[in-house]
Amino acid sequence: MNNAPTDRIAPNTRSIAHGLPLPARPRLIDHLLRDTVRRFGDRIAYDFLGRRTTYAELDVLVDRAAAGLQALGAKHGSRVALCLPNTPYYPILYCAALRIGATVVNVNPLYTERELTHLLKDSRAEIIATADVAEHHARVVTVAQQLGVPHVITCPIADALPRATGLLYRLLKRAEIGRAPKNARFTDFAHLVAGNAQPYRVAVKPDDLAVLQYTGGTTGLPKAAMLTHANLVANADAMVVHVGGEREEQDRVMGVLPLFHVFALTTVLNFSLRTGAEMILLPRFELQQLLRAIARARPTYLPAVPTIYNAINLAAAKQKVDLSSVRACISGGAPLPPEVRQSFETITGAKLVEGYGLSEASPIITCNPFDGLNKSGSAGQPFPGTTIEIRDREDPTRIVPLGENGEICARGPQVMGAYWDKPEESRNAFVDGALRTGDVGHLDADGYLFIVDRMKDMILSSGYNVYPRVIEDALYEHPAVAEAVVIGVPDAYRGQAAKGFVTLVEGASVTPEALRDFLRDKVSKIELPREIEIRKSLPKTLIGKLSKKELVEEEKAKAAAGAAGATKEVGVAGG
Repeated sequence: MNNAPTDRIAPNTRSIAHGLPLPARPRLIDHLLRDTVRRFGDRIAYDFLGRRTTYAELDVLVDRAAAGLQALGAKHGSRVALCLPNTPYYPILYCAALRIGATVVNVNPLYTERELTHLLKDSRAEIIATADVAEHHARVVTVAQQLGVPHVITCPIADALPRATGLLYRLLKRAEIGRAPKNARFTDFAHLVAGNAQPYRVAVKPDDLAVLQYTGGTTGLPKAAMLTHANLVANADAMVVHVGGEREEQDRVMGVLPLFHVFALTTVLNFSLRTGAEMILLPRFELQQLLRAIARARPTYLPAVPTIYNAINLAAAKQKVDLSSVRACISGGAPLPPEVRQSFETITGAKLVEGYGLSEASPIITCNPFDGLNKSGSAGQPFPGTTIEIRDREDPTRIVPLGENGEICARGPQVMGAYWDKPEESRNAFVDGALRTGDVGHLDADGYLFIVDRMKDMILSSGYNVYPRVIEDALYEHPAVAEAVVIGVPDAYRGQAAKGFVTLVEGASVTPEALRDFLRDKVSKIELPREIEIRKSLPKTLIGKLSKKELVEEEKAKAAAGAAGATKEVGVAGG
């Protein structure tokens, strides 16, 4: 797919010039690691709950894991699925797979069997790695056996911890440790990296496929953005330019966002490989654990989603929160409420900027500057090397005048070429070579992007994409449900949460809570509707299609009425 500028580009498109140029020569992810090992081999690469590993040690582990993957049959183009929380296993296996020309398939460990089945079938993964957390491990084992995935690698959490902590983990968490069947399909990480084997050399090119990053869209069925080495390196390079270049002092990046999420893949892992930064890895977001890790490891960067910044704000009202080491934070994954940013900066003294992107762009396409005007409510200026175009929603071949709302489109070296095995959707994803985001917004005179609406039928909950159709399809499986509609409603903690509306088959009876219980093994926790409302009828269009617009307006009116009532009760002016 050609993403080069065309003569259709109007003067109101924006590509901001930065003082530091992007490297002209495309590179591999492995180039980033090898260069960092050469320059900063004795630096700490990652800290996992107190266990620290240098870049030189990481490189040795990557070589051994790469040789182990090849021994399992992995070769150039093989798909290696990583169904892992933030542990040392992720960066090791990520770099190992890419070193031998394989493709990483990012998988959320919280996926249900249904979602996991779709991803593994669609990607045709030949190897999957999973932690030995019993709940997640059991799902992977079940699906892998059902689909005939050739190899499953079990990664023990205890082995990645400091020695004393690991022994304690095995003792206290014995019931929560997953056990793999004893057959040739299953191996563990220690066996994978045993010995001093070296991988055989593979000719890998910058345009080779590096990552299949699954995302949704108007259909709600996950499809994989095909991200090359060049795409991912370009976004890491652009981040370095955006923050003002490399510093002599080693940065420490807080890795609380999951690395299987493309936002963390760039802002935590690839940025760290590029600059020799230290990754402070946490296996999940738990507020007090995060605050303890910040106090212990003193990060300089904190990439996160608005939910996390809001949680820190709430904690700071009750306890001392020391973020004095943090110089800058970047928020992504969901819109950042201005009041959350202002409170966070006041409480912590750290700079918080909002960025915007999508899986198809590795992911960042705009961001507010760390040094410069941070416009409230804006998603910032185009990332280095990126051009933003605002196109007419009805006629996307036309670029609209400056300040007018339209579909946000982007072009740049970080933009994917296509979706995996989806030729029609790949064609529809571009116009004149520019990626169509499906979001609506405008550029102001300073080149700042303001997002006003989302064309995609999607809910952003705690920074994760939640697709209503996935939940609707699951609701329809209940024998009592006749019709189902799911929308996003405001949620003080998550930003948005899913809410379901259903009508029942005549004569059937079921409670909303029973429907939620029915969904628990069919959708992930983040997708589980906060509320389900049973109605006699649901709004429809003139042609009989279920309509969400009226339900969305009803919920907005309820939220506004609730806010007005609260204002009146506390005696705020206007009540």
